[in-house]
Amino acid sequence: MHILFAGGGTAGHINPALAVAGYIREKHPDAHISYIGTPDKLEAKLVPEMGYNFRTISVAGFQRKITPENIVKNISAVRKAVTSSIAAKKILKEIQPDVVIGTGGYVSGPVLRQATKLGIKTAIHEQNAFPGVTTKMLAPNVDAVMFAMPEAEKYLKLNKKPYITGNPVRSELLNMTREKAREKLGIDNDVPMLLSFGGSLGAMRINEAVAGLIKWHNGTDKFYHIHGTGKSGYKDFINKFEGTQFSKSVDVREYISDMDVCMAAADLIICRAGAITLSELLACGKPAILIPSPYVAENHQFHNAMTLKNIGAAEIIEEKDLTEQKLIDVVSNLIEDKQKLSAMATAAREGAIMDANQRIYEIIMQLYENI
Repeated sequence: MHILFAGGGTAGHINPALAVAGYIREKHPDAHISYIGTPDKLEAKLVPEMGYNFRTISVAGFQRKITPENIVKNISAVRKAVTSSIAAKKILKEIQPDVVIGTGGYVSGPVLRQATKLGIKTAIHEQNAFPGVTTKMLAPNVDAVMFAMPEAEKYLKLNKKPYITGNPVRSELLNMTREKAREKLGIDNDVPMLLSFGGSLGAMRINEAVAGLIKWHNGTDKFYHIHGTGKSGYKDFINKFEGTQFSKSVDVREYISDMDVCMAAADLIICRAGAITLSELLACGKPAILIPSPYVAENHQFHNAMTLKNIGAAEIIEEKDLTEQKLIDVVSNLIEDKQKLSAMATAAREGAIMDANQRIYEIIMQLYENI
């Protein structure tokens, strides 16, 4: 059995593929797993580290805003669209996979299109509530369409019933309990804990608002607070507190390396609304204040956030409305309302899909068995 994954550009497209690939490897140690990505994105580092056969094609997206610079980029994108299709076809003929799975990003487009033309079984997995351009183009022609969130179906006209699978979640997050996490962090079980972060690189507006939040509660011991500034924001964040010492209940870090521990220990989480992060919040049963990034394609983080808002698991603050005082008000209201926090946690747990790996694996196996 030879399974090929295609996807990349961001961790949100790569990690689901790696999670399912690892699950297949556990079930079928002799299975051959390959991956096609781009040579200059995150997958070029992550996939080889996992020991999978990694091949590359060069592909680029089209810029919608017309500027002289973007016209040049779009000319290059047209050229790459042609060459990437030729390269994808050549690789597919060479490695002859049984099933090809696309997990999003521009790179999955030419690979899945060529696979369908060659008669290879194909499937796509869409992580977001609002399908991306690549998913919209591929969905009518692949053998199986998988959605992490059922809301995605209403944005596409499909000639086949999609599968609702959820997003794969890291096993370490599922295995960490609140009590064990609190013990590791040295935090009393009765103390409310807030976790905030904007991603590995950071988010300037979140850092600015959280800085005001910390200035408000620093030294009061209202709750324990861990904040990840991200790589690009740490120095600026610390500079905002020049001459002020953090109390023992404030822990500011550049990067949160033990996210499984911090997330399990938290009672309330402030973060962006990336698809994988939201799946982790649900799996861990964590109430959240979501601040969707307005800088992503088709504003898909807002659509993601609304799926949690609609089930009662999260509050949303759009970045255009984000201020220090707004964040302070929402946090203080939630932290002091234990009944509402408990209800949000219950809603999160009830909205979680805990067996995403198994669901996706079963669909792949159905395609393989029907070759």
